[in-house]
Amino acid sequence: MADTARLAQQMRFILEADRLKEVFRQSLLTQSRRRENDAEHSWHLCLMVLVLGEHANCPSLDRLRVLQMLILHDLVEIDAGDTFAYDEAGLATRQEREMRAATRIFGLLPTDQAAEFRALWDEFESRQTPEAKFAAALDRLQPMFLNAHTEGAAWRRHGVKSRQVLAKNAHMAEGSAALWDYAVRMVEAAAAAGHLEP
Repeated sequence: MADTARLAQQMRFILEADRLKEVFRQSLLTQSRRRENDAEHSWHLCLMVLVLGEHANCPSLDRLRVLQMLILHDLVEIDAGDTFAYDEAGLATRQEREMRAATRIFGLLPTDQAAEFRALWDEFESRQTPEAKFAAALDRLQPMFLNAHTEGAAWRRHGVKSRQVLAKNAHMAEGSAALWDYAVRMVEAAAAAGHLEP
């Protein structure tokens, strides 16, 4: 028989996670051109793990661990909001806001799951393991990819320059040299097309 108190905690967490669908990002979807929400972003990243995992720098990559990190990594934005990668003022307070959110949101779970999920989130944030480095590379590639396929919509809206994009995302190479090379070519093409300031 199920532990009803534990199940109730888990269901509260799942209900809380539904709020991620209401957190909107700067990136636009390629077809409707509406802003992407965080849940869509997380799903897209998980699909990218399945498709692009072979391009990780680490041949023995634990893809399940990468998937776990990516499905959890943005839950903190339910409280902290999505901070645009080029918003320096927002970035100055992001870590503190997200740490507080992680404590509250993962704290909704039973103690063992709360500890497991928080450890996965902390691993993603620290970018020390091959799995975290690859997860972080995909997390940076995906919005760049959407920008490149929406004529640089978010980049242009915020006056972002190609050198900023390259500097902000260079850590992608730690997780996948191949995907970083692809991203550099994508940024260069966007700049040449006038979709990103050179």
